[in-house]
Amino acid sequence: MTGGQQDDLLTDDGFLGGRLRILQPKKGFRAGVDSVLVAAAVPAEEGDKVFEAGTGPGVAALCLAARAPGVRITGVERDVASAMLADRNAMRNNLSAALRVMHGDVRQATRHDLARWPRHGGFDHAFANPPYYEHGAITPSPSLRRAGASAFAPGDLELWIKALSVMTKTRGTVTIIHPAASLPRLLAAFSRGMGDIAVKPVYPRRHDPASRVIVQGVKGSRAPMRLLPGIVLHGEDGASTRQAVAILRDGAALPLR
Repeated sequence: MTGGQQDDLLTDDGFLGGRLRILQPKKGFRAGVDSVLVAAAVPAEEGDKVFEAGTGPGVAALCLAARAPGVRITGVERDVASAMLADRNAMRNNLSAALRVMHGDVRQATRHDLARWPRHGGFDHAFANPPYYEHGAITPSPSLRRAGASAFAPGDLELWIKALSVMTKTRGTVTIIHPAASLPRLLAAFSRGMGDIAVKPVYPRRHDPASRVIVQGVKGSRAPMRLLPGIVLHGEDGASTRQAVAILRDGAALPLR
């Protein structure tokens, strides 16, 4: 397949008010609001090293790089085409120096015998927007790539959190966005080696139940959990709220501590 034919299978999407132009597959996993929100919650500063699990086409990593110049992000992605697309997106947004993408499976990150992986405890922060559904809980997507990006085997969520924690240095942060129904599992997994766990609900509208939660823990901390005020994405008229616009369009941070 030629480059032109491959590009016919992609869309060119704007993020952060058009500051980023991201190529994504027309079919399969497509990053959106969740990727921008989790990137906004990572408390990275200039010079920090950040690890991302499941980089996909690079939306979250590049949103973080655009907001926090000088960060150095290492992303891992098991789908070769997605990893290559993330590299391409970094280049076309002049952020190649900020993002390095590895081809691999994050579930291998806890192993000690893989020399090509970054060393354990080498990152200031780690984050992910993991798959949402367990295999068997949904009808499989006709796209194999989308099925792999949206579903996980039993126990995989806990493995992802463990991997993120392993890659992070003591007092570093681990941040994840996931459906609100996953909160008990998230808290149980985060409590193994992390504390000062902050939970921020994400509400589609003010009177709706939370659809997502952003959870962030500090490795090695013993501080108690904190339930934070939530973020509301839309007003009753359907328009984006001022806070949502600041984050999703203007690239503002979403502090959890």
